[in-house]
Amino acid sequence: MKAVIQRVSSASVSVANKKISNIGIGLLILLGVAKGDVKNDVDYMAKKTAELRIFKDDHKNMNLSVQDVNGEVLVVSQFTLCADTNKGRRPSFVSAAEPKIAENMYELYCQKLQLFGIPVSKGKFGSMMTVELINDGPVTVYLDSQTV
Repeated sequence: MKAVIQRVSSASVSVANKKISNIGIGLLILLGVAKGDVKNDVDYMAKKTAELRIFKDDHKNMNLSVQDVNGEVLVVSQFTLCADTNKGRRPSFVSAAEPKIAENMYELYCQKLQLFGIPVSKGKFGSMMTVELINDGPVTVYLDSQTV
């Protein structure tokens, strides 16, 4: 499981020119589910995301988590994070999980974040989406459950 996590002042998702989700201060999370990802990957990624200290404290040091700042998260499915670009110029997505499995893992990840007391908004799985964000910092972190 892979995630690109961006600290944001705000973020939103639209489908067919209609805004379906938006958040204020928090995290925009692009989440990719790979073949072979299991519940332990979801558990690891949700805990790591919830506790990731990338928000500034009173001394301007990154010591606070999204929980500490009472932030929100917006989770967007992103199978393209599983791209293999080693050969040729066109990415291969054969390592991405099958859509039904990926959707179940995506939903489970969102549920796990909610168990940490974090308000969760979502994109629409499997849809073409327009994502808008104001990246704060900018701060962008990449997580991969397979590099643990």
